[in-house]
Parts: sequence; structure tokens; C-alpha cells
Amino acid sequence: MIEPAPGTLLIANPHLDDPNFLRSVILLCEHNEEGSFGFVLNKQLEYSVDELVPELGDFQLPVFEGGPVELNTLHFVHQYPQQIPGGKEITDGVYWGGDFDKLIELINSRTADPAKIRFFLGYSGWSGGQLQAEMEEKTWIIADASMKFIFSDNEKELWKEVLKELGGEYKLILNAPLDPRMN
Repeated sequence: MIEPAPGTLLIANPHLDDPNFLRSVILLCEHNEEGSFGFVLNKQLEYSVDELVPELGDFQLPVFEGGPVELNTLHFVHQYPQQIPGGKEITDGVYWGGDFDKLIELINSRTADPAKIRFFLGYSGWSGGQLQAEMEEKTWIIADASMKFIFSDNEKELWKEVLKELGGEYKLILNAPLDPRMN
């Protein structure tokens, strides 16, 4: 069984009824004794990053709700470690954060592939031991994060896609109703 770690995905179990995490897929960026931190990959917001960062001109990349914590903060993951120094590698070839001015330069130079950058407002966070307790309650299913999931262009189906790839017992819950009483 995979344990939570940077570069893994937390997939919400269908019985999780917290509206913040209903059918969510979270990219875990940090996990240690002090706590855990990540971004929801499948909650696209109604606006694009150029509306939040005027310096980006007409770069209309979507913004995702990273989680319910500090919704006034903008975060990003990317695949540009050379062009955006200071990022932290969270899985092979995927970095969290870095020099924001360099990110703006890269985008404005029109050399950035939009499919290799993802923006988030807020984040998902757990205090020390909290995520482990939720794991014991079987709130989350863990999977390795791959670029096809992190930078998916089909966020509405991401939860099902990850479970489908896990196969086995997880394929059985793909079509679980949102409300089990409606089954």
C-alpha cells in the first residue's frame, strides 16, 4: 500500500461528505510530522489567472481552488525548473512554486506551454497527525501522481480517471452515488 508522501495523490473516498473535498483529487506537496499540504486538482474556478495577475496580459490559463485554506493566496506547480528557479520538486519533473517574477517573464515571452503550468487559489492543509488519522478512517485513497493527472485537461472526470487506473476494487466505486441513500 502506498503511503502519503510528496508526489502522491489523495483521492477522496466516495463516503467523504465534506463539501470542500467531495470527489476531489489532491496533489500532496509536503507530508511530514508537522503536517501535510497539497492542492485540489479538479476544482476549476470561474476565472483565469490573468484576472488575478494583471502583469500576465492575456494569458488565460484556468485557476483551480487548491483547497479551503488561505483562499487569498496564489500558488502554482510547473515543469520549468530551469526557467523558474527556487521551486521544490514534488515528483519527477514537477515543481511547486519558485521565483514568481521569472514565471511572469516566461509566460509573457510566449515560450511557456500552458499545459505545463497549473495555478491554485488556496491550499489543502492538515496539522501533524491529522492526515494519518483520516487515512485510518479510510477517508483517502492514495495513488502515485503522474503528469497526466497533475496537468489533466479534464478535471471533471479526473476523480474517475484516477480510480479507473488504480483498477481492482477501486473500479467498483467509480459510479458510487453522491448520496449513498439514493442507491
